[in-house]
Amino acid sequence: MAIIEGAGGEYGKYFVQELHDPNAGTPEFQEMYKKFSHRILWIDDKLVPGSMQMNTAWYYAVPERDPVFKEHVHDDDEIVGFFSSDPENPNDLDAELTFTVNGEEHLITKSTLIFLPGGLPHGQIRILRVGRPIFHFSLMRGGEYNNGAYDTGDDQ
Repeated sequence: MAIIEGAGGEYGKYFVQELHDPNAGTPEFQEMYKKFSHRILWIDDKLVPGSMQMNTAWYYAVPERDPVFKEHVHDDDEIVGFFSSDPENPNDLDAELTFTVNGEEHLITKSTLIFLPGGLPHGQIRILRVGRPIFHFSLMRGGEYNNGAYDTGDDQ
């Protein structure tokens, strides 16, 4: 059996190895986002038909906006993760952030996975301190990120 490099071959259409940035939010939000974060990869149903939606990024600084993401709700279930970038201390974020679920604010200082059932308000996120980059991801069962935390300019 031949080894196929990356996204080649019959099933290469299921491999995403380059960022197809969704450019979520207003142009002002996108510029602000780039100052504290670096998106790695994004996949959704538009890019790979039939796919769930997933976002991956590094958070490396405290953003100028607080909170950086507003509370929102999705129809689909979501998992949100924040992970340490220290392989010797994989649970220690060396950072502090808060994540709100239905008005309840939780302080996060170690690697965390959060399950959010569809319909549950969540996601006011405040990044308070970053000593070392945080690997962040969100994964939704639905194929598209909708009703999200990104500033769309609708509430201004």
